[in-house]
Parts: sequence; C-alpha cells; structure tokens
Amino acid sequence: MSSSHSSNQSEGEHSLFPFFEFSPDLLCIAGFDGFFKRVNRAVCRVLGYSEEELMKRPIRELVHPEDRELTARHRDGLLQGRPLLNFENRYVSSGGEVIWLSWNSIPVPESELIYAVAKNISHIKAREEDRNRLLSELTEANEKSKLMNYRTAHDIRSPVAGVLSALSLINTSTISDPETLEIFRMVERSAEDLKRMLDRYVEDLQKGQNAEIGVELIDLAELTQSATQPIDFLLRDSDVRLELDFSAYDQVVFNRTYLESIFQNLLSNSIKYAHPERRCRISIRSRIQEGRKFIDFSDNGIGFDSAKVGEHLFGLNKRHHEHSDSKGVGLYLVYHHMTTLGGFVSVDSEVDVGTRFTLEFPDL
Repeated sequence: MSSSHSSNQSEGEHSLFPFFEFSPDLLCIAGFDGFFKRVNRAVCRVLGYSEEELMKRPIRELVHPEDRELTARHRDGLLQGRPLLNFENRYVSSGGEVIWLSWNSIPVPESELIYAVAKNISHIKAREEDRNRLLSELTEANEKSKLMNYRTAHDIRSPVAGVLSALSLINTSTISDPETLEIFRMVERSAEDLKRMLDRYVEDLQKGQNAEIGVELIDLAELTQSATQPIDFLLRDSDVRLELDFSAYDQVVFNRTYLESIFQNLLSNSIKYAHPERRCRISIRSRIQEGRKFIDFSDNGIGFDSAKVGEHLFGLNKRHHEHSDSKGVGLYLVYHHMTTLGGFVSVDSEVDVGTRFTLEFPDL
C-alpha cells in the first residue's frame, strides 16, 4: 500500500512538473523557516539568481530593505494559517534592479510550507509612477498658471479703478462737443465693463480650481448688446453692418462671463481683419441641428486658409495673420471657454471671402 501511494505521488509530481517549471508566473514553495524549498525558472530569470543560490539565501535578504518590515508582518499572518492575496512588495535582483511582485500565497501548517505564485508587475508600477509624475507636474503648472492669472487680473484692476476715479472727477457739463462727450461715455462704459469682468474673474479664481463654473439661462440678444457696448464706438467707426438672427433659439445655458468674452473676441476679430475694399458685415445666427444648439459667427473679411492653419489656430500665442495688434490670445480664450464647459468651436475660412466660427453648445 505504501509502495503504491509513493508510486502514485511520484507520477503526480512528474505530470505536474512542466506546469510548475515552465509557467511564466513566478512559482515557489517556501518553508516556515524563511527559505525557498523550490522555485521555478521564472523566479530565477526575474531575480537573476540560480536555484542553488536562492535556496541558500534567506528570502528576507532578497526583499527591498524598505519593504522588509511590511513583508514580515504579512509573513506572520501566513505562519498563523491566513492566506495572502494580492500582496505587493519589491525584490532586488542580483544586478540591483528593483522588481515589483504581486503575491498570492497559501500556507500548509501541517508541512510547514507556503505555496506561492507571483506576477512581475514592474511595468505596471512604472506606468503608475510616470502617470503620478505627470499629474504632479500638471498640478504644479496649473497652480503656477492660476497664481499668474490671479496676479495679472489683480494688478490690472488697480489701474482700471484709477481710470474710473479720474473719469469721475471730470465735470461732463463742461463738455460742449457731442462727439467728445460720446467718446467720454464710451471710455467710461468700457472701463466699467472691464472692471466688472476682472472682478468676476478674480472672484472665480478665489473660489479655487475645484469650484464649479456657474451657468445660467442667457438671453442672446441681451448678451450681444452687453458684448457690443464696450466696442460700440469701434463698430460705428468701422461702419460695421451687424446682422442678428436668433429665430432658431434665443436663449442658451452657459457661463455668462465666458460667453460675453467669446462674443467680444469674435466681434473684435472680425473688425480687426475686415476687408479694406468692402463694408464689414458680421452675422451672428443661432441654429439647431440634430437636436444640438449652434451659433455661427460669419464675416466677409480678408479670411485665411483654414485648411493650412488647422488645429494650431486656437493655440496660445498662435497668429494666422501678420497684424501688429495680434497677440494670439483671443481665439485661445474662445476655445478655452467653450471646451471648459464641454462645448466645441470650429472654423471655416477662405482668403478674400471671409470667416465663419461655429460654436457648439453642450447640453447643460
């Protein structure tokens, strides 16, 4: 009976040998004494030691020094008969390379053995480290950008407040020329609008980057009037023909400050790049297509080759015209404001024909 059992056991070990030896996972049998009793080829390959070398060294010496205490605590649990699942620790190879392993181990107290299988997860940890590093760099860059934006807006508010104070000291009753008075009122309104926008901007920055951007139902005609007010003199001086058509829909849910900035930047762009040989015409039209809301900004200006400019059009400090007043910021802000709330902006332009910007609004 004993001879038959020994024979069956030997045959069983022989049949399982290929599975153990050639498994891509790290398979091992360890004793309660802290030494390997058997390891497969994967263990030798990953750690860079021969089987004989691994048998002679305490397992603890192979573990990364910073992980030895944690590993010892989990090993104590194994010695008390508790299985170990998805435990991650670091080993150090013969060449000094740090190897991340994920372990599943089962203790057999009767024979004082631990059967374990491990996977090499070093590549996963490397990706996680890269991701965390990039996230940290992005967070730091975002904080610096946020601080710079806050400082810029805060610093600009002071001279704007100074302009308003100076304007308040002027006695308008002494201005007899109607055109001069109109220019004065225009400057005053522009300064007030700028201060209001800066106040909102600083307030948004003070709320923090995790604060939700507020949205509201906006009347498009009223917003257009508000957006054109600071540049009203420019519109009239450039003899702009402004055509509005909000018959498809006349209200949209969005952030008011963002949308007003978008309108002002696109209007200013159309005036700046008006065709010198024809009257500037700007059309703002709402439309609904496949249940989605769009606004088309069209003009008959000098245009540009949109196919050539492509995706670079909305980049910061990117310019598509050689214009002394062009800083490459306005269209970047248009893109930023739209995409921040889940919208989209596209452009179609042709040289000497004009430009059309299309705003696609999210369902807020």
